[in-house]
Amino acid sequence: MVKIVLIFTLVFSFLHADKQKSLPSDDVLMKKIKSLVNPATFAKDKAYIDIIFTPRSDYYGNDGKINSVKVIKTLKDNGILNLFFKKPREIDISFKTSGEPLFFIKIMSDSLRNIGYYRYVTKESNLNDSEFTWIISLTSEYAADPIILSQELEKNGCKIIDISRETQSDWAYVIDMQNAKLNVDTISNDDELRLKRSLYAYWLDVSKVNKIEVSSSTRNDWYPYIAYYDKSLKLLRVTKIDTKKTNITLNMGENTYYIKISDIYTLKNIKDDLVLKPTMKKVD
Repeated sequence: MVKIVLIFTLVFSFLHADKQKSLPSDDVLMKKIKSLVNPATFAKDKAYIDIIFTPRSDYYGNDGKINSVKVIKTLKDNGILNLFFKKPREIDISFKTSGEPLFFIKIMSDSLRNIGYYRYVTKESNLNDSEFTWIISLTSEYAADPIILSQELEKNGCKIIDISRETQSDWAYVIDMQNAKLNVDTISNDDELRLKRSLYAYWLDVSKVNKIEVSSSTRNDWYPYIAYYDKSLKLLRVTKIDTKKTNITLNMGENTYYIKISDIYTLKNIKDDLVLKPTMKKVD
C-alpha cells in the first residue's frame, strides 16, 4: 500500500512538473504586462487582464517572443495603460539598434518630430560591436505613445521588437533596422517635383536617377548646399556653391541613394518652390 502511494505521489509530481513547464509563456507574458502598468492598477485589474489577454498565443510572434507593441495596444485600448502625468516632468527614452548609428538617429529624429517631440537633448550615446544606444531626455506631460511611434517607424521600414518601461516615466525601445529607409519623396520618373518652402532641409530618394536639374525662382536667393549619401546614410560628398543660383544640374554619382538639399546660409533664402526634374535615369 505504501509503495502504491509513493508511486502515485511521484507520478503526480512529474505531471505537475510537466504542467509547470507548459506555462512559462503565460508567466513571461504576465511579467511583461506587470512591468508596463502601475502596480496598483495591475492588482486591481488582474482578473480583467486575464480575460483580455486570452488566448495568450496571440501575443507572441513567430519567433516565440512577446509582441510588445500588441501588448501595449491591448492595454491602451482597454484603459489599463496611462501615459499621462499630473504635471510636466523630465523623461528619458532609450533606443537600441544594431543598425548604422547616423542612419538610426536620422530616422528616430524624424519620427519623434512627426509625433510632436521637437525639444529634447541627447543624454547619452554608446556604440559597441553589437549595438548602438541613444538616450534622449525631455520634459513633457505625457510619455511617448509606443503605438504611434511604432506606426511612424514602420513608415521608415523599421520595427519595434521590444519595449520596456524602466520607471513610471522612462521607456526603452529595441528597434530592428534591417529594412530601414527614409520616408521621403522618391524621384523616379520624368515628372517634375516641386519642393515647397520649408523650415527643414529637403531629403530625397534619388536611387533611380543619375542626373537632376534643379530650377530656382528669381525671387529666391538660393546658395546651394547639396549633400550626397549612400543607402546606409553614409556621407559621400558635399557640394557648396557660394553664388546665387537659379538653375543647376546634380550628378548623383556612384552609390548615391539619398540627397539633402539646403542653403549655405539659411532656408529663409528659399521663398518660392525649387523645381526638380530628372534628366537621366539609372539603368537596372
